[in-house]
Amino acid sequence: MTLIPLSQVQALFSAEQLDIKRQAINDAVARRIGLEISEQVLAQAERVWLLSDYVHKQLCRSPQWLSDFLIPAEQLVAPNLAQFYAGETYWGQAPEGQVEAPDWDEKTLMQQLRRYRHWWMTRLIASDVEQTVTLETLTAHLSKLADVAVNASQLWSMKNYLSLYGQALDSQGQPQKLIVIGMGKLGGFELNLSSDIDLVFAFREHGETQGGKKSLSHQEYFTKIGQKLIQHLDQVNAEGFVFRVDMRLRPFGQSGALVMSMDSLENYYQDQGRDWERYAMIKARVMAGDGKDILEFEALRRPFVYRKYLDFGAIGALRDLKSMIAKEVRRKGIEHNIKLGEGGIREVEFIVQALQILHGGRDQGLQKPALFKVLPVLSDDGYLAPQQVQDLLESYRYLRRVEHALQGYADEQTQLLPTSASERERLAYQVGEPSWQALHDTLWQYRHKVHGNFQQLIDDGEDNSCDASAQEAWRMILKQPHDTHLIAEAIEDIAWQDPDEVSKQLGQFLSSRAVAYMQPIGQERLAVFLAALMTCLPDEADPDLVLQRIIPIMEAVTRRTAYLVLLSENQSAIVHLIGLCRESVWFSEMISSSPALLDELLDANTLFSPPSKAQMAQELRQILLRLPEEDEEAHMDAMRRFRRSIIMRIAACDITGILPLMKVSDHLTWLAEVLLEQVLQQSWHYLTHRHGYPTRDQEPVTYPELVIVGYGKSGGIELGYDSDLDLVFIHNAATNGSTDGARSVDNLVFYTRLGQRVIHLLTSFTSAGRLYEVDMRLRPSGNSGLLVASLESFKDYQQKEAWVWEHQALCRARVLAGNPTLTAQFDQTRADILARDRDRTELKTEVLKMREKMRSHLDTSGVDKGFDLKQGAGGIIDIEFMVQYMVLAWSHRYPALMAYSDNIRQLEAAAESGLLDADKVDKMKEAYTFYRATAHRQTLQKQGRLVPVETLEENQALIAQYWETFANQPCD
Repeated sequence: MTLIPLSQVQALFSAEQLDIKRQAINDAVARRIGLEISEQVLAQAERVWLLSDYVHKQLCRSPQWLSDFLIPAEQLVAPNLAQFYAGETYWGQAPEGQVEAPDWDEKTLMQQLRRYRHWWMTRLIASDVEQTVTLETLTAHLSKLADVAVNASQLWSMKNYLSLYGQALDSQGQPQKLIVIGMGKLGGFELNLSSDIDLVFAFREHGETQGGKKSLSHQEYFTKIGQKLIQHLDQVNAEGFVFRVDMRLRPFGQSGALVMSMDSLENYYQDQGRDWERYAMIKARVMAGDGKDILEFEALRRPFVYRKYLDFGAIGALRDLKSMIAKEVRRKGIEHNIKLGEGGIREVEFIVQALQILHGGRDQGLQKPALFKVLPVLSDDGYLAPQQVQDLLESYRYLRRVEHALQGYADEQTQLLPTSASERERLAYQVGEPSWQALHDTLWQYRHKVHGNFQQLIDDGEDNSCDASAQEAWRMILKQPHDTHLIAEAIEDIAWQDPDEVSKQLGQFLSSRAVAYMQPIGQERLAVFLAALMTCLPDEADPDLVLQRIIPIMEAVTRRTAYLVLLSENQSAIVHLIGLCRESVWFSEMISSSPALLDELLDANTLFSPPSKAQMAQELRQILLRLPEEDEEAHMDAMRRFRRSIIMRIAACDITGILPLMKVSDHLTWLAEVLLEQVLQQSWHYLTHRHGYPTRDQEPVTYPELVIVGYGKSGGIELGYDSDLDLVFIHNAATNGSTDGARSVDNLVFYTRLGQRVIHLLTSFTSAGRLYEVDMRLRPSGNSGLLVASLESFKDYQQKEAWVWEHQALCRARVLAGNPTLTAQFDQTRADILARDRDRTELKTEVLKMREKMRSHLDTSGVDKGFDLKQGAGGIIDIEFMVQYMVLAWSHRYPALMAYSDNIRQLEAAAESGLLDADKVDKMKEAYTFYRATAHRQTLQKQGRLVPVETLEENQALIAQYWETFANQPCD
């Protein structure tokens, strides 16, 4: 690899593009009074910022960095706390004397952490482009940068919480710190340029904090420290982020506690630790904690990862993992991924870690976290031939260099090779290759070497003849579907609860008319799919249930057998299908009714990564742009299919624990908001084409002066999978105007029709179903009121005629879609109504009266039936009514109570205002989120809102007690 001449790099850009980029740098320098950067320095820096948009952006923001940012990273002192605290003048140096932590507030800490990262990233990218840094130094500096960020955050939080909570002392009276364990590349000091950091949190001993105004259990205290750490590093603000934090490697994954004691951690790994966790722990290290913590963790880690005997027990697991990687590699489109694709980074890591697992217990020389240090030992001790080690080292260095070039361009975590010609040339120049073709050829030379070694490792010589024989067995069954003996023989290796009933169900399906009338190619596809499906069921705890839910899906695709091919050729998709059907009958029914959703199973990157609101809006926009503008039915179907696909992805993340409850509701609510905005725009487009635009002072108004206000779950950002939308339409149109089209109508008539059109698009049932059920009864005067009310009439009604329960409903109201100016006006109106100074005794009387009325009419609880999650005594409504009373009673004094429309943040505001103590708020929040999570699970299992009493007995009793206290205590 050579340094590409600047002129060759410049040729990637047009003269205009170069001028714009240079001018941006020059303008940034000029704005800094007193800053002078020589033309020579600017010229030297140009190659770097032409090859990295991220560096260009940072230099425009901080042009003073230009003066020395080309100093090779090898000459800089590695990131450390003293350097960070000493300030920007000393970054990259070793400050003299002892440096104390500055007395920063939280905002300043977060700002400084982000600037420190940007400072280092610009220099490391520059050194990488200029080829003045080794891979070992680059990755070590990045890993130490993460160490600084983690420790700075924790020290700040401990100091910040000192007066409030005191210290967490161990049994010897010594202060404890949160033990932060770095996993993966971070643990091995091999972090890449734009990497997530995988962390596990622990603490030494249980107890209570001492010396503060309030005592917390160590579990609660260190959970707060851990939550702050994630916020400090992961939160994106105007300065960007420090590191994206991933906590999914902790015990029990997303469903596990954020922080565990070391005893609990040890018990987990001894009793439940799985093979993939042994891999994850190879590189693990304590990056925040004291010497005692490090020794204790190593005493836990080493026996778990390394066995003292030759670990034949791990060979089967290694084969399974190798098979999984090989199948993933065969997935369509992954060849462009230099990490996951054939001969990629992951295969090098697998080779090294597999040999560590197998032999590391007996050969302590293999017990090293860093791949660079382990590979030579594998050669020295005879586990790999010297040429193999040399090939793997060279390949790994080259792959990592390409990875850094990909990530250094825009500070994005990506391993995908670009597809456009200009981006490919830029990548080649950044790596130091003269052309994309040269890069491509060299890359594949190394990847072929890696993949050859990967294939050789643990080669069991099997030819998968069992797959062929299983397929042949199912071909025979399809010719004789009534022969239950053949079916029983084909499925005998699976631990069915009722094998006779399973054979009967399969026989009924295979002898059905739908299967009988399939084309020969379709029956062949079905045989291959059944063989693949049955190989995945032996480890299932309840295979009967899984098959019962998959059979309707097979029935649904008998005429669209291409889906069977897609599943058969993507074993991971079958695994996803099994897991999701196991956890949710709702999911199974959705797939059965819309088989096209099976496409979502083929790509785990999208299935288990639900889009943000902005991504949803963009995705929907791209779908609709492909359709004829005048084809309303096609648009309606597309929106319904889009909703189903997004909900399926959200459900997949919910079922697998990737998304916590609050995020599930966030995504479901964002989806509704995106669809409402689109429906509003389509309705506006339809009506303005028919009637023209509404007018104000005889001038056309070309945008909707209307907002769609959500109440209840949509207003409280708590939508579930099957939630209706409680909506109110409010406009701010001129009352004395009319539209300017040939078929002119009064403005008020226009907006009424606009509301009707929105409801029509939402609720109409098409071949793809409906978008949402809509309830409009919360509008002023209910069903007898106008469908679309003006803001003034809404405000007048709320002030003069509305019942207390309508003000309660307003506590959970917010704009979901529509005009931004009117949104602000509605928010002010809502605040004015909620902030009225009310007679609290009278208010409570009305709240209690309404609650009793609802309970008598709507509570379906019973001794034999179970507990009604929503309406039962001690259920969701009791919490909501207590919160709504506080909002209405105290918002005039504590405006923070009405700042948000969701119960959780209203409860938090009550704690901050001193209306409820923090412990009670935490318990109410915990019960409320548990109820909602249970409701989600009930929906996914199609089980309604009645649950066994014992499931929620503790929460129900606690909330019922809080309700009784609330109902009986006098108002002060």
